[in-house]
Amino acid sequence: MATRGGPQRKGGRPSPAKARSGGSKPPQKRKPAPAPPTPAPPSGPFRLGAIPGATPGKWIDIWKTRMPQNPLELVTLSVVDQRSALTDDDVDAAIVRLPIDRDGLNVIPLYEETTVVVCAADSHLTAADELTADDLRGEVRIVPLDDVLSFEVSGTDAPQFAAPATTGEAIETVAAGVGIVLVPMSLARLHHRKDVAFRPLADAPASAVALAWRAQGASDLVDTFVGIVRGRTSNSSR
Repeated sequence: MATRGGPQRKGGRPSPAKARSGGSKPPQKRKPAPAPPTPAPPSGPFRLGAIPGATPGKWIDIWKTRMPQNPLELVTLSVVDQRSALTDDDVDAAIVRLPIDRDGLNVIPLYEETTVVVCAADSHLTAADELTADDLRGEVRIVPLDDVLSFEVSGTDAPQFAAPATTGEAIETVAAGVGIVLVPMSLARLHHRKDVAFRPLADAPASAVALAWRAQGASDLVDTFVGIVRGRTSNSSR
C-alpha cells in the first residue's frame, strides 16, 4: 500500500522526478562591471596671449579642429606686460619674446627672428640686399620706448627728439625721412608701409620667441595647447 505523499523508493529516498525538481539551480551569469564615467572635457575658453608680430595661426587652426567645444581667445600683449599677464592669470599661456624672467614659468623656445633695419623707401640703404653695422655709421637710430632689441650699434647717432612711445610711431617718423629703426622682421612686416623699406642686418643678434605658461596649476587646456605646439597628434600620449 502506497503511503501518503507520493511514491517512495526503499530507504526513504525521493523518486528520480522529485530529485530532478529539487536539485541545485544553474549558476547565474555575472553582470559586467559598469564602465567608468567618461571624464568631462576641460572647460574653456583658452586664453592665449601673443606679443606683436607673433604668428600663432597654424596652432590656432589645429586647436579649432581638435577642440571645437573650447573656444580660444587671442589676447594681444606688450612685451613689457608679457610676464605679468601670465603671473596675474590674465592668460593661460602666451607667446612671448625672450628674454623673460623664467621664475615660476615653463618656457619652450619656438623660433628666432632676423633683425632688420627699417628706413625710408628712397634711402640709399635700400641699394644693398643686406646691411652691416658699418653701413649704418652716421645714421640717426630711433629707439622707441617699446624696443625689444637691447643692443647698441656703434657709429649711429641718437635723435634730437624724445623717443617715440611705440615701434609703429617710430616707423612713421622713419617714413618721413628721419632716421632708421632696428626691429625683428615680424615687426617690420606688421608695420609695413609703402613709404618704408627694410633690409636684414648681418651679424646682429636675433630675437627669440617662445611659448610660456605658469609652472604650477597648468590646466588640461594648457597641456593640450603645448602638445599642439610640440607637434603631438590628437592620439598621442602626453
